[in-house]
Amino acid sequence: MEAPLESEECPFCGYEFPTSRPGSFTVTWLMIGLMILFGIPVLAWLMGWLG
Repeated sequence: MEAPLESEECPFCGYEFPTSRPGSFTVTWLMIGLMILFGIPVLAWLMGWLG
């Protein structure tokens, strides 16, 4: 059997489904952007592509 999509917990075993906090989507994309912004130049420098 399946639990309804909008339920916060399983009606059979009581497991509480994880929910995302408000703003976590924005923080995730911010971190990805920062990793790209700073990670790629650092990797290029470590590999000797940048002087």
